[in-house]
Amino acid sequence: MPKPKPKLKPEKALILIRPRVRSREVASFLAQLDDQSRRMLADTASCNTAELAWQAKPGQNTIGMLLAHNALVEAFWLLVAARRCSPAEAIARLSAVMGVEFDLDGIPMPAAAKPPRGLAGWTMARYRKLHDRARAFAKRTARAWNDAYLDPSFRYVRMNGQVRILNVRWILYHVLEHQAGHYGQMLLLRHQYRDRAKQ
Repeated sequence: MPKPKPKLKPEKALILIRPRVRSREVASFLAQLDDQSRRMLADTASCNTAELAWQAKPGQNTIGMLLAHNALVEAFWLLVAARRCSPAEAIARLSAVMGVEFDLDGIPMPAAAKPPRGLAGWTMARYRKLHDRARAFAKRTARAWNDAYLDPSFRYVRMNGQVRILNVRWILYHVLEHQAGHYGQMLLLRHQYRDRAKQ
């Protein structure tokens, strides 16, 4: 008689909206960010300091650089969204928010450069703290925003002088898609790191 197949428990794939903010739309963005972070941090949790600092070749980002970059960019854009400020003003305020300088991540990286010295020896736990600090700031900042806050457009002048017309809804979207894109890079780097000995 064939053995009965074990019953599989249902896998939960849920995005839950926690009503701790004034706007359900903002709450949805934050919930999506939290889910992306949960996945990203779980998939990089076993990285040691060597893997975090490994470059596929000089001039290319490391997993550690991308982790730091995601955290810094999240805080940067939330500062811009909250203050409708210039990049220079957001960068000037960022060190007080994050406890590190904006250029800590070394991105963008010059051709043939090595990883930034400021990240040497960083562990996954330290990157996690930086990430958590950025997310706590994002949630504190966005908590008071209502739906009407997301719509109005404002002029944003980039460091190169290019003018963009933005609204806060786009900023929240950009923070989410930016993290997701770099999360994909981290997964690729993990594959390359594992395969490096076979080449």
